[in-house]
Amino acid sequence: MKEANERVQPVLDQLVQGGTEVGLQVAAYLDGRLVVDAWAGMANPAAGRPVTGDTLFKAQSCTKGIVATCIHILADRGMLDYDMPIAHYWPEFATHGKERVTIRHALTHQAGIPQMPEQTTLEMMCDWDTMCTAIADLEPLWEPGTKTGYHALTFGWILGEVLRRVDGRSIARFVQEEICRPLGTEDIYIGTTEAVEPRVATPVTPSPPSNPTPLPPGLLLLRAIPALTNPAAKRHPDVQRALNRASIPSSGGFMTARALARHYAALAQGGELNGVHILTPELIRVASQLQTEAFDEVLGPVSYPAPVRKALGYWVGGQLTPANTYWGSLGLRNTTFGHTGMGGLVAFADPEQRFAFAFLKNFSAPMNAPLPHSAYMVAQAARAALGLTG
Repeated sequence: MKEANERVQPVLDQLVQGGTEVGLQVAAYLDGRLVVDAWAGMANPAAGRPVTGDTLFKAQSCTKGIVATCIHILADRGMLDYDMPIAHYWPEFATHGKERVTIRHALTHQAGIPQMPEQTTLEMMCDWDTMCTAIADLEPLWEPGTKTGYHALTFGWILGEVLRRVDGRSIARFVQEEICRPLGTEDIYIGTTEAVEPRVATPVTPSPPSNPTPLPPGLLLLRAIPALTNPAAKRHPDVQRALNRASIPSSGGFMTARALARHYAALAQGGELNGVHILTPELIRVASQLQTEAFDEVLGPVSYPAPVRKALGYWVGGQLTPANTYWGSLGLRNTTFGHTGMGGLVAFADPEQRFAFAFLKNFSAPMNAPLPHSAYMVAQAARAALGLTG
């Protein structure tokens, strides 16, 4: 690990010293061994608190990869079927033409309900039952299964409630008991706790430009990610604490890069790590198979003119284009699957290379601003240090 770290650490230091990033962590596994474990910068610049290997970062939509794994664990145990209607498990979901929306549709963002419920408040987002009731009452914006559009926030409540209906546990508890505990870590939290809050990195956002370029009105993206969810918004500390502690499984996971990479390390090895099995190799092959690379109705008009390649809850690597930094950060290999996160976070597995990687940070540019290629740069540095291609 020392040699690989020595080659990756200068890249992290350069990103921080050059002002591109504030605080960041990276971890990588190869053949089930932690081979890169590095960090740089400040977790809380105002308090002078540096990043350590134990700093917890908000993983944004990288959390969706964890949600996907939870659903696949249930499928692996025969507890749910990808092609069964969601309403079979959650009868209240069968409204406004959603009777035939399947688990597969939800995992591939084809359910037709990327929009957040109207009149959503931050208080509502902290109340699981209220949000699930409101989402069950949504009317699809397209015939389910005919289009794909990023369900940026609704993804987590839809699949998290399916999990609760099938298994009986909350997704936060399920993650701890079915992923973290078997893999020998605690550091993947779907909502913080009082005990771990001192370890959480403070989000850092740039000052808005004096003449910002507004997003065009009417964009579906603005309904999928409404302004009140903007991580740059100034909120009362009590409100922010409640949001951090809430179960928001689409984007509200707090974790270390080390723990996130460890999760993908198991998937990169056929579902097994250090003798512990969380998924079968057959299920991983099914879950990571490309399902759609159609134009994304939510992301396409803004940031993703190239297709977003989607598997069952994960995104899939492939051809890198300058306009598609998030997707490109997964690398060029079609065997890579995982998920990206707002601001340029990424985590993935590549079973063919038995490689897993996670990159987390606390600096987030505005949604319509150009993104630094930090994740791709660091992932490529890790691959090069390990003699891998990507």
